[in-house]
This record gives sequence, C-alpha cells and structure tokens, in this order.
Amino acid sequence: QLQLVESGGGLVQPGGSLRLSCAASGFTLGYYGVAWFRQAPGKEREGVSCISSDGGSTNYADSVKGRFTISRDNTNNTVYLQMNSLKTDDTAIYYCAADTLWITTVQGLCVMSASAFGYWGQGTQVTVSS
Repeated sequence: QLQLVESGGGLVQPGGSLRLSCAASGFTLGYYGVAWFRQAPGKEREGVSCISSDGGSTNYADSVKGRFTISRDNTNNTVYLQMNSLKTDDTAIYYCAADTLWITTVQGLCVMSASAFGYWGQGTQVTVSS
C-alpha cells in the first residue's frame, strides 16, 4: 500500500534540534515533490517547507527560514526536515505530503499549497518546551 510515515518528533527544549524523516513505501518518492506541513493547537495548518522531486528547488515559510533545512535522499526514499534553534511556536504536529500535481514535477518546482498534495503521512508530534 502507498504510505508516508513521519518519524523523529519528540520533546525538545527551546534552542534545541530535531530531525524529522518522511519515509515512503509502496511508491517511489523521488518522482514527487514533497512538503512538510504543521498544525498547532488552535491554529490552521501551514506549509513549512517543500522540496522538488530532484531536490533542486526548495522553499521555506518565513517563520522557519534560517533554522530549518529540507533535504531528500531518493536512494532511501526519504525526505528530511532538520530543525534547529527550535522555538516554542514550532510546537505542532508535523506532516509530510507528496505533491501529485504533474506540472510541478515536470517543472522541477515545489509548492506548499495543500491542494497539490495527494498523499499524506500520519504526522509526528514536535513539542518545544522548557
């Protein structure tokens, strides 16, 4: 079956770091752009970062620029989100999703519009607290 599974979440103090992983099974993740989204209690889901299928293009939400880095290892069918200098406002459930819009794939672009993503993981909890 087609699955995306996030891992790497947990409890960390402000200023700490976590690395999230998004592993695909049942399909080749390298054919798709991937984005990380997050949703905090009482807030709307927001795009965090995205990466094109070949890794050549990335985008970041302003709130995480300079602190988070998205990368991918298509050999291992995995996308990562390295999160440094974590803040309490980063507390959320983090989801990865695969972009199923063909045009973004062929253009080598990535987007963070939720409507573009057909496959979603179950989420992993990130809690930043002292």
